[in-house]
Amino acid sequence: MLDLPRSARLAAWGTGVLSATVPLASAVEAVVRDDEPHAVRWEGEGLPGVAAAPQDLTTLLAGLSACGAGRLLLTLPVPGDPRGLPGPPAVNVAALEAGECVVAEVDGHGPRWALVPEVSEFGSVWEPGAFVTWAAHPAAPRRAPEASSVAESERELRVALQTATRALAALDVARWREEAADRIAAVRDGGLVRDAVPPGTSARALRVLQTAARVLAIVDLATEDDGAAITSLEAGSRAAALREVGAVARRALVAAVNAHTEPVP
Repeated sequence: MLDLPRSARLAAWGTGVLSATVPLASAVEAVVRDDEPHAVRWEGEGLPGVAAAPQDLTTLLAGLSACGAGRLLLTLPVPGDPRGLPGPPAVNVAALEAGECVVAEVDGHGPRWALVPEVSEFGSVWEPGAFVTWAAHPAAPRRAPEASSVAESERELRVALQTATRALAALDVARWREEAADRIAAVRDGGLVRDAVPPGTSARALRVLQTAARVLAIVDLATEDDGAAITSLEAGSRAAALREVGAVARRALVAAVNAHTEPVP
């Protein structure tokens, strides 16, 4: 099955809580899954009108709702593609290191916070576990929203999926790595896990999320090593193509998660 990053699940389910369309307990369960209970650490002042700074996901979402936060926005920054970073610079450094971030804002014009996950994994491949702390940083005022729409992202993803699939086929990883065959089958045939996003997510957004997750999974497989690439030029060309494909998939995932937060015309 294909899945979404923790920040994507928090943005989608958390916005459902803030819009009163999703039960708080269901949202927390969907974000935490098999992790240890998620903690929250404040790097600045807490929420306005909330007596004590929330210390876990349940009190965080309840506190955001109480202070008038309207939505949670996802960003998936990587070096060379920093779009969506909220600022200031110290926050951007933390978000880039994590590769994911959720931005909470009050009524579109009030204070903003960047929620950056800090993950410490433990256990084994058979019994994995994770400690997760969301570092809550004061964020810079909101800039103009990005122009990418879900429809545009869906069109770009069709091409990206073809490019990623060709790159994986050229590597022929299943031929020389036994464990890759099952992973390739899971990527090719799998759908999104049931609780990746809340009920009521549009059919188009679901299609885009599933395709974006599939493309990112293919990119991960195809970039683990050079496979059938026999020259450094071929390896470099393939890596450049996969970086662009991954960027398209990340933009599409962000657009689809954030789409239901935009007001309906």
